[in-house]
Amino acid sequence: MRYITKSIWLLVFTIVICCILYPAAVWIVGRVFFPFQADGSMVNGPDGTPVGSLLIAQPFTKAEYFQPRPSSNSYDASAGSSSAIAVSNYALRGRVAQALGPIVTYKSGPKAGQPVAPDIEAWFQKDQYQGSPGVVAQWADAHNEMAQGWVKSNPAYIQAVADWATANPDIVKDFIKNNPTITTPQPNDLAVTFFEKFSKQYPGKFPSITAQTGTAGNITKTTIAPVNTGGDIQSNFFDMWLTDNPNVDLNDVPGDLVTASASGLDPHITLENAEFQLDGVAAKWAADTKRDPAAVKSEIDKMLQDEAAAPFGGLAGEKLINVLQINLALRKQYGAPQ
Repeated sequence: MRYITKSIWLLVFTIVICCILYPAAVWIVGRVFFPFQADGSMVNGPDGTPVGSLLIAQPFTKAEYFQPRPSSNSYDASAGSSSAIAVSNYALRGRVAQALGPIVTYKSGPKAGQPVAPDIEAWFQKDQYQGSPGVVAQWADAHNEMAQGWVKSNPAYIQAVADWATANPDIVKDFIKNNPTITTPQPNDLAVTFFEKFSKQYPGKFPSITAQTGTAGNITKTTIAPVNTGGDIQSNFFDMWLTDNPNVDLNDVPGDLVTASASGLDPHITLENAEFQLDGVAAKWAADTKRDPAAVKSEIDKMLQDEAAAPFGGLAGEKLINVLQINLALRKQYGAPQ
């Protein structure tokens, strides 16, 4: 009985200390000495409403802002994880290539320092890959997942393929005949077939959102049309262009510019990454504010240097920039982007 009594008292003390006193002490210390961190490190925008946490990355759609590292979970804080894509999986190479296309530059030669993007577009417009016509069809045939990913990446693309399927019932019937296990094909199922037909109808072009045509209530309508220039072409076809031009000498880019973190939610980028993006960000703000690009670049560069900090007070690692923090500083300095 004596041992039972001692065990009960030990259980009571453990519950009181671990379940009541310790949590209460942590809560009090957090609320009194670290209220900002205790509330999730949330920060407010110019209008005083919360815009995000300094601990979790989020996407930025405007070119005036610095971009975070890629995220395999679309910056969903409830599903933080790595992509877990093997190096042998083309999806990983494709994702990196998509990030490189619009930003990579020549390292040497007559175009040293210039972006490769215009040359990707010029190559694409010829509609020849490895000596064969139909670049878009070859892209879709070789990389089914990339084609399906394009369809699923935007509701407007899903609707465009759905409308195309409705307008081409015979093609859909042939697809079902060749794929008997898919009795009711969804837009992403039809992705490869869609691109094969598109490539024949519009050689040297790619379907892309070109403009917003207006609004109906809260629904924004978009226009999807064949294009032969732009970010979709630079991103999706950089790898094929590189295969056709294996001897080009290209500049390296910061590793964290094209690789995701283990959680996909890292809120920081390296100072090197931010400086790599600096020219584009500064040029856009200069255009918005109608100011000298060199002066704006100098101002933003100083902001980067002021914001950059290495972990543990500079004792470990390289200097990092919190993307949300620097973008809020840009908004405060220059106002809302155009």
